[in-house]
Amino acid sequence: MARKYSRKASRDVEGAMKKRKAGTLRSGRSKKKVKSRKQAIAIGLSKARKKGKKVPKKASKKTAKKRKTAKKRKSSKKK
Repeated sequence: MARKYSRKASRDVEGAMKKRKAGTLRSGRSKKKVKSRKQAIAIGLSKARKKGKKVPKKASKKTAKKRKTAKKRKSSKKK
């Protein structure tokens, strides 16, 4: 099966995570220090997208919501 994310995109995310750990990663316009792990991953992926690396498109709010409700249904059926 083909990779969803390229190895170089993974390196961009890894770099963002290291910067976060060092306390030097800053967010977009506000330039506030990033503390969240999820936000650091998002920053790394967006940088990879800008460079044109193989990264899936951002999920729209509708599809993200559908996935969330489907997940909830699946977990409730198991119980």
